[in-house]
Amino acid sequence: MSIDLTDRIALVTGASRGIGYFTALELAKAGAHVVACARTVGGLEELDDAIKAVGGSATLVPFDLADMAAIDKLGGSIFERWGKLDILVANAGVLGTISPIGHVEAKVFEKVMTINVTATWRLIRSVEPLLMKSDAGRAVILSSSAAHKCKPFWGPYSASKAAVEALARTWAGETQRTALRITSVDPGATRTAMRAQAVPGEDPTTVQHPSDVAKAILPLVAPGYTETGKLFDMRQGRLLDYRLPE
Repeated sequence: MSIDLTDRIALVTGASRGIGYFTALELAKAGAHVVACARTVGGLEELDDAIKAVGGSATLVPFDLADMAAIDKLGGSIFERWGKLDILVANAGVLGTISPIGHVEAKVFEKVMTINVTATWRLIRSVEPLLMKSDAGRAVILSSSAAHKCKPFWGPYSASKAAVEALARTWAGETQRTALRITSVDPGATRTAMRAQAVPGEDPTTVQHPSDVAKAILPLVAPGYTETGKLFDMRQGRLLDYRLPE
């Protein structure tokens, strides 16, 4: 079943490559105008060309998510131009280093928390009023199985993704009586630059392409989607409920 996002405004972070790039492209194919954010101007321009090639449209916003003032300004700019936001895909993130917790440099830990957690909260704060102005606001927050597995040597990344899921769940609880629907997504092993950094010896052709994840995200931001506060597990291809430790 095709999803029609005509006249809807979608914001995607980390849109210059990987899951963000292909999600932005899928949203544009479905008719949404994409506000594409990333640090890499060249990657955003390539995305813009790809979106135009499928008859879509985009607004490119090159900036670093570590710039909190820029995140605040982004919300204001979207309001001034469109007066609302229909879709948020908070995709951007960094891995940090794979090492024992005690060996992680302070600047590395702080960067992971700044980009993965603080910037996500700041983004939520900036655009929530805009999503509330939509008749069917939808937010997807990219997570990871690392949030639950907490494997040795993955401390900063695991902690950051656990925090991001906590933010998403809390936000969903606060907004459950509104039209806003919020979903966390665990994409699983995906052919991205981050995956190559984390597992350098892996054959990239043995894991899924980011376009597969993008196609799975699309139904989660459709106007007809009704669930909120759940986790979509790409490996299982279904929504999961959260529960307390046993």
